[in-house]
Amino acid sequence: MTTQEQLSLAVLAKARMMAATEAVRNAALLAMADALENRMEAILSANAMDVEAAKGSISEVMIDRLSLSPARIHAMADAVRQVAALPEPLGRILEENKRADGLLIRKVSVPIGVLAMIYESRPNVTSDAAALSVKTGNVCVLRGGKEAIRTNRAIAEALREGLLSVGLPEDAVTLISDTSRDSANALMTAVGKVDLLIPRGGAGLIRACVENAKVPCIETGTGICHIYIDKDAEPVRALAILENAKTSRPSVCNAAEVCLVHKDRAAEILPMIRERLVTARAAAGKAPVELRLDERAQRIIRGTPASERDFDTEFLDYILAVGVVDSVEEAIAHIAKHSTGHSEAIVTENADAASAFTLAVDSAAVYVNASTRFTDGGEFGLGCEMGISTQKMHARGPMGLHELTSYKYIITGEGHIR
Repeated sequence: MTTQEQLSLAVLAKARMMAATEAVRNAALLAMADALENRMEAILSANAMDVEAAKGSISEVMIDRLSLSPARIHAMADAVRQVAALPEPLGRILEENKRADGLLIRKVSVPIGVLAMIYESRPNVTSDAAALSVKTGNVCVLRGGKEAIRTNRAIAEALREGLLSVGLPEDAVTLISDTSRDSANALMTAVGKVDLLIPRGGAGLIRACVENAKVPCIETGTGICHIYIDKDAEPVRALAILENAKTSRPSVCNAAEVCLVHKDRAAEILPMIRERLVTARAAAGKAPVELRLDERAQRIIRGTPASERDFDTEFLDYILAVGVVDSVEEAIAHIAKHSTGHSEAIVTENADAASAFTLAVDSAAVYVNASTRFTDGGEFGLGCEMGISTQKMHARGPMGLHELTSYKYIITGEGHIR
């Protein structure tokens, strides 16, 4: 089936999804979760073929991003169930105004319609996006990367089975079968069919969508996330936060890519960073972090000399750019120059420094004494998310249920005329 044919079927499903009751949509979600677990063997088999085909062409951390296990599939199903348990996002009265003449004006939350997503190698995105779309009465059209096509197809078949089991149209979850550039272009230009396009992936994908889309597009994802260790930081806390932000899962967009250290603590803390992230990890048989150091950091510890480009790179790997700054103000200025507006953190015991940082850093998520790895729909209590929006219009940060709704005005009168 062609991409245009699949899009047409998705559009036909739109009216039925918008009319579906909360009870039916929640029943569909629970059936979708059950189907994921019931079809686990088929999903794992498809994933094993994808992983084998990808070996040698993508990095080990990206292989991990692609790989599924029984535990990960159970987690996917649980995320779908968590979405089902969330409060109803539709029909909320956002504003209400009754005029003096009795005309009642209500602003009410409604589905957006057909949501298209172009994403890369994380198969759980398929189930997360479908769950959020169904909960919000939307239709989702999903175009994953070629490296995960078998896995995504197996997941989508399970999700569609769940929809059908409660009488909803299976095309409310549509996986585009064509993984070529042509299908991506078709979604970007599907005026009149796609109501919102959400790209989720690397900088190249997001830039292509933002520059070429003729349908409304939300910029998401690219994360050059910073950890700033202030002069008043507590070292043990700082090291734990930095290690978690960099190494717990380096292939995701909320992983730290840059560490800035105040000059007054650099001589003390930089050797501790090297010991924690390089020496100790290697001794424990873990992947050591390659430290790419600016000139000031190079005078204190050994590492790879950083180029200017290293502070503008989303490594998605065990690589960390490290710099020394004179003040919290210089850290803020550095972040303003190099950040992608995703997530930044300050580690400090100084309330004034924390306040200055949170007020001046213009990113979707700003942390004080916590890892950037929390920027996630599940961690924020949203169930899961469609992506992390780094723009400011309509949605910012993790995109959950409310960000996937629009609104309309419903006006009730008693024969009112103007």
